[in-house]
Amino acid sequence: MEWFLSSILLSNEIIIFLFVQIVLFILLSLSFYFSLSIIKNWDFNKTTTKQYKLEKTSYLVILIITFTLIVKIAIFPYFAYSLDNLSNIVPGAMCAAGIVGANEFGQINLTLKILILFFIGIWLIINSLDLKAKTYPYTKKKYLLYIFIFSLTILELILDFNFLNNISTKEPVMCCSVIFGVNNIGSKIPFNLTIPMLLILFYLLYFLTLFLSIQKLAILNLFTNFLFLYIGYYAVTYFFSTYIYQLPTHQCPFCMLQKEYYFIGYVIWGTLFLGIFFGISSYILKIFTNNELIFTYKYSLIFNTLFVAICTFYVVKYYLVNGVLL
Repeated sequence: MEWFLSSILLSNEIIIFLFVQIVLFILLSLSFYFSLSIIKNWDFNKTTTKQYKLEKTSYLVILIITFTLIVKIAIFPYFAYSLDNLSNIVPGAMCAAGIVGANEFGQINLTLKILILFFIGIWLIINSLDLKAKTYPYTKKKYLLYIFIFSLTILELILDFNFLNNISTKEPVMCCSVIFGVNNIGSKIPFNLTIPMLLILFYLLYFLTLFLSIQKLAILNLFTNFLFLYIGYYAVTYFFSTYIYQLPTHQCPFCMLQKEYYFIGYVIWGTLFLGIFFGISSYILKIFTNNELIFTYKYSLIFNTLFVAICTFYVVKYYLVNGVLL
């Protein structure tokens, strides 16, 4: 492990990424400071001068928070793009898979960023509902959620520096063919599932999410979408990716983010995330607001369907062109 300043931190993409992260963190820190006062003193039923000032302050703070959180959403795919570009200077890496696995911070950092995206989405929806209501009923709740998100961003920034600063440009890393190689595939897929069993489970869970979304069964939809996320990741990595790359030995969730594959990975993983997000948030938002938010079921259905349709398209296309399956 390298404890000095890594040359990785001097690459153009990483400089831009870290600069934006630091600026956003400063804005989030300012918002955190004012959020504490708002949580402590907010009472919409009061008509005092103090409450009036709090409302004006809250309006400005919400604008800052909304802007910074939206930028954090936008910077995530740029982060993935930057990691993929680093594969050009890190020996052994063919895509972002080798970079993420370059040290012990990579996988944790990536997982945390996805988790933060999820809570940002929840916050943006609650904030929108709060601003539309006349009495701002969710103000304290959304600020408490923001403080939780802010605490995660502190950990994220620490992990960003530790992860990027400890990527060596001298020691080789494992490429995706080693990490996700065809040898012992069964041991890498959960429950020792075979590919046919994995696909059956994949499509069964998809249709179950559709049914639960139509029936608006929030708690069951929550658990089913978690399972669909889990199985969907393995289905894409070990089956559908081979049709995207048109090579049975190439199994990787990261290479599809590259230009050679028209950046389709961003669409595939993006639709999966959005479908799962709305499916899970239907229950979480119901707890937060005590209301059934119908649009969450609709968007979950739409994005999960898009995800499955895109994955299936590559298999059908390959079969129609070549007359065989891989």
